[in-house]
Amino acid sequence: MEFITFVIAVAALLVAGIAFQRTGGIEELKRQVESSRFKTDGMRDRTADVLDRLERIVRGKKKAATASKSKSSVEGATSSRAKSSEAGS
Repeated sequence: MEFITFVIAVAALLVAGIAFQRTGGIEELKRQVESSRFKTDGMRDRTADVLDRLERIVRGKKKAATASKSKSSVEGATSSRAKSSEAGS
């Protein structure tokens, strides 16, 4: 029974190989990969541009709003470190 399963599997593999060769084989596959590479490169560039614009929009609004917050948080962290070092001494 296992031998029959093996023979059927080998026959299916041969049929698949023949079908692959008839549809263009490796050369056709390489051509399709190249054409899809050009498409993905274009999409990658567009995505990078959109994300760059989005980052400028988000960070541009954040800079003005968080500039004062970051100064106060840095000052607060510095004073808390000083207090903890005084307490440790």
